[in-house]
Amino acid sequence: MARKGHRPSHAPAGRPRFWGRHAVTAALANPERIVRKMWATREALASLDIPPVIPITFADVADLARLVPGDAPHQGLVAEVDPLEDVWLGDLLDQGAGDRRPLVILDQVTDPHNVGAILRSAAAFDALGIITPDRHSPPESGTIARSASGALEIVPWVRVVNLARALEEVAEAGFWRVGLTGEATQTLAQAMGETRVALVLGAEGEGMRHNTAAHCDELARLPISPKVESLNVSNAAAIALYAVTTRG
Repeated sequence: MARKGHRPSHAPAGRPRFWGRHAVTAALANPERIVRKMWATREALASLDIPPVIPITFADVADLARLVPGDAPHQGLVAEVDPLEDVWLGDLLDQGAGDRRPLVILDQVTDPHNVGAILRSAAAFDALGIITPDRHSPPESGTIARSASGALEIVPWVRVVNLARALEEVAEAGFWRVGLTGEATQTLAQAMGETRVALVLGAEGEGMRHNTAAHCDELARLPISPKVESLNVSNAAAIALYAVTTRG
């Protein structure tokens, strides 16, 4: 049977390495995640129940530091994993058909720390998932997993070839698409209404592309002080998700 909806991109080649207790234990707990091998100190493994099929290499702290980016806080745990299977947009929209969970759509947000932090906020506020273009978005990585603090394993992440077409499909599913931009005249509270909301956020610095903004139903801003020019995109996403979740 043909899969429904906008097709995802192909998963990036290669296997990422995750590090740190939150990222590694969340990967181990995710039945959809294949963990290929692990490196760990004996102390870090003492409190973990590792499936016997996963090869483990005992290592000291200095050896583990050579397996991850410089100064990465590995906490004695490193794992090599397969990227998660593609999530199809149509399937995600079907999963949210009966509720009011928001969507988060990122237009060329490239910093993996920001993407990870947004995944964490999406998990905290029970978002349906996040959507990114396959180009100009980071692949799964240890940095994202660490910043997401386990949320990479529980928040569906849809990668799409054409973001404008995906935005059209989101609208057809009943979402009100609100693009966040500092130039907007109305606030998010004024723009989001009572329907299900898809929050659209643009890239660090450049903001949303014109074509992305054209595919939003409303443009809105966060009511921040004029003393501050703008917020980091991950901070803006967290505040916007809170506003959507707590609206009257």
